[in-house]
Amino acid sequence: MDIALSADDVAFREEVQNFFDTQFTPEMEANLRAKGATGMIEWQKILHEKGWVAPNWPVEHGGTGWSATQKYIFETERSLRGIPDVVPFGLVMVANVIMAFGTDEQKEYFLPRILKSEDWWCQGYSEPGSGSDLASLKTKAERDGDDYIINGAKIWTTYAQYADWIFCLVRTDNSGKKQEGITFILVDMKSEGIKVNPIIGIDNEHNLNEVEFNNVRVPAKNVVGEVGKGWTVAKALLAHERTGIAGVADIKRNMRMIKEAAAKETNGGQRLIDDAGFQQRMADIEVELMALEFTELRTLATMAAGGFPGPESSLLKIKGTELQQATQELRMEMAAYYQGVLPTDMDPEVLGHSFGSDARRAFMYGRAATIYGGSNEVQKNIIAKYVLGLE
Repeated sequence: MDIALSADDVAFREEVQNFFDTQFTPEMEANLRAKGATGMIEWQKILHEKGWVAPNWPVEHGGTGWSATQKYIFETERSLRGIPDVVPFGLVMVANVIMAFGTDEQKEYFLPRILKSEDWWCQGYSEPGSGSDLASLKTKAERDGDDYIINGAKIWTTYAQYADWIFCLVRTDNSGKKQEGITFILVDMKSEGIKVNPIIGIDNEHNLNEVEFNNVRVPAKNVVGEVGKGWTVAKALLAHERTGIAGVADIKRNMRMIKEAAAKETNGGQRLIDDAGFQQRMADIEVELMALEFTELRTLATMAAGGFPGPESSLLKIKGTELQQATQELRMEMAAYYQGVLPTDMDPEVLGHSFGSDARRAFMYGRAATIYGGSNEVQKNIIAKYVLGLE
């Protein structure tokens, strides 16, 4: 893997910089802050018009054809400006499994709509009472002619309140091992019998939901892959999710923000950034971040060559989420008691740290990072079995 910038890469970086500087305007940034997740649709459509919304898709389906270095450049420039990444459920997760396991009809219908952000997706994996044991799911799908009838519930479903479609794991057979008899199916969220119950997180945001299925009728043609073989599809999707969770570019941005704030903060009469203990903590994070970054680049290179992310996605997920939490904790400590400031009360002239509220909210939401996408304890078991060969 060679990430040295060629003349073409330098020209590409300049193109990316110019695009972000002209298209991600202050008005667009304000719109995203005001609308939250729904504002991302407008930004994703701008990316689509440029042809840059799906860097990891194959060219034949609308991907960019970028090298691993170009993807790295794009992500770096995006994070420098604090531009949110795309909503992953459609563009990163379900699109990849439709490409790998879907029928021609499914590819022709769903992929263009995902690419254009015409459909919003959510993920129906976790269930009430199942914890991290995904294979213990109980949502049942029974065949009825050309349809399946689904009953059960999913939980921690991000953005279900906005979603047009949900990709679900359902149980179609109870006769074998719990990993068998699971089927991957696509469900229209407008179907009769679906109820979305909001869950307000510890950060006081409404991103999460419980989704109930009460005799929901879904066409059998919406099954992706083989009936009863959904566990294979699920693992492929989770590999893409875990790779994306690493969040290297955004961790690097958080470190830059920490350094900028620490240069202004005083501690015992000196700048916090000059404190030896604080420098050591930053250095520890940056060393591990560098190792994580090159592991991610190797994974990107494999995917660019047509491969699928494997057990290394678990390595990315573990270390990425641990570093996310480490930077969030450091920022919280810097904010000190100003972390209790509410957004409506923030006035740097009076209250000091204008980032206090953001630091608290990021810290609270970030507590879940080592759990969602498969808890880090489960990821360690995957590494032990498939990387180290332990039983």
